Amino acid sequence: MRSDVVRLYKVVHTWTGITAGMFLFIAFYAGSITVFAEPLARWASSPASVRLTALAQSDELIARTLAARPDAAKEFTLHLGETEDLWARLTWRKGKDDKSPWSADISSAGDLRFARSYRSSLSDFVDNIHRTAGIPGANDIGETLMGVVSAVYAVALVSGLIVVLPSLVKDLFALRIGPNLKRMWLDAHNVVGVVSLPFHIVIALSAVVFCLHEPLYDALDYVVYDGRLKSIMATSNPFTAIKKDERPASMLPVNVLLDRVKAASPSFVPVEMRYRNAGLRGASVQVWGYDTRYMTRGKGFAVISPVTGEIANTDYLPGREGTWTGIVATFFALHFATFGGDIVRVCYFLLGIAGAFLFYSGNLLWIESRRRTERRHGGPVNQKTSTRTMAAATVGVCLGVICAISITIVAERWLSGRVANIDVWRNAIYYCVFLGSVLWSFLRGAAAASVELLWLAAIATAAIPLTTLTGWTSPALGVQGSASLAALGVDLVALFSALCFVWMARSAAHRVEFGTADSVWAAPQRQLREAAR
Repeated sequence: MRSDVVRLYKVVHTWTGITAGMFLFIAFYAGSITVFAEPLARWASSPASVRLTALAQSDELIARTLAARPDAAKEFTLHLGETEDLWARLTWRKGKDDKSPWSADISSAGDLRFARSYRSSLSDFVDNIHRTAGIPGANDIGETLMGVVSAVYAVALVSGLIVVLPSLVKDLFALRIGPNLKRMWLDAHNVVGVVSLPFHIVIALSAVVFCLHEPLYDALDYVVYDGRLKSIMATSNPFTAIKKDERPASMLPVNVLLDRVKAASPSFVPVEMRYRNAGLRGASVQVWGYDTRYMTRGKGFAVISPVTGEIANTDYLPGREGTWTGIVATFFALHFATFGGDIVRVCYFLLGIAGAFLFYSGNLLWIESRRRTERRHGGPVNQKTSTRTMAAATVGVCLGVICAISITIVAERWLSGRVANIDVWRNAIYYCVFLGSVLWSFLRGAAAASVELLWLAAIATAAIPLTTLTGWTSPALGVQGSASLAALGVDLVALFSALCFVWMARSAAHRVEFGTADSVWAAPQRQLREAAR
């Protein structure tokens, strides 16, 4: 390959990576956490103070709730699980804008109880950070921007592969640890990028489709479907598989409906049933659940008539999808790791963290390259404002999002039940910590801020298992934690991460004090002393 071609693609790779790097760091770091959204939700929720209604009483619960609250018949959900983040067996909302659903349960004394239900939306918040890079405002803006960033990301992947091709065999697994830090970072960057390339290609292409689906649909509607796309999609909507019929009709027992779905897909594990228009002949039930043997869009579902027991639609039932829905489900599964169980989720978590490192190290390589370029011109190196700005932004954004997410997770447990609107507090805490970290990085400089923010990340992340420990030892504080394996897994990962941040903070402090004096990562006092010599 000609050297001028390699240089051209190196320029393309550098600037596409610099342009998209910090957005992608946020998306990958938050995305790796959302892989374990369910354990995080269980960690954030204190165990319910009362026992859920037994599943065997589900039919009685539905009948008594509909008799007392007819408004629930339009749409309600029967939860089949027994996890600590479930505080009620049956929930419904009065309207789309009702953020706090109502709940119904039968007490041990046989009384029907109604209350406002609360289920932590912390994992949804982190997922929103993942999808929009935390850009506040309407989600459409953030998602559209991330769609463009993902397209740039795909270009960076291709150009980066072309750059390393000439020396791929010789340098792929060479990690040269020594005084040449730029070479060490470059080796690590290359091996992570090449080894995880298939994963990154899947993530990049699927993210473009997910984030830009509205513009893509509009273009298809205009070019291919001549304005008929919405009507075509409406006819294939699985939620309208059962025709509207407002005549009253009795419904089959819950266990009968679940047996019908079980017969259609024996390995399918249902977790909830969403009833629509209950008590009418045109009623429908969406039975949602998992089947780790198949690629699914998160949870799969089947639509069944609660009146006749007939399964009306299996387009999204794992293993029973149609051709088109099967293709779409594969895209979703490959992006969100909704297949293969915990082993695949752990792999995606590690790949997500490695991806965040890829973008962070890419920015560090650009910063180090500026010093080498200036040194080549002769004389002492005087770091340019652009280099210092990029270093401060990289430290502030990347370490800021780590600190902000950890502190937000901890605050969720301490504030739950103590504030009127946890969503407002959650947003305020995240953005205050994130923006504060970015501002701190610019005020203190990249060198000092890198050490200080890494210590903050270590403390904030260690506070996650410490919060659980505090809940166990001091239950009067009201932050009692769960002892389930899923919740304990969150604590163990957080503890290990905190130890990693401690090691990184110590390494960064050593470099600030003893590293190359003309580096942007050296303490300003050392740079002044060297310049005075």
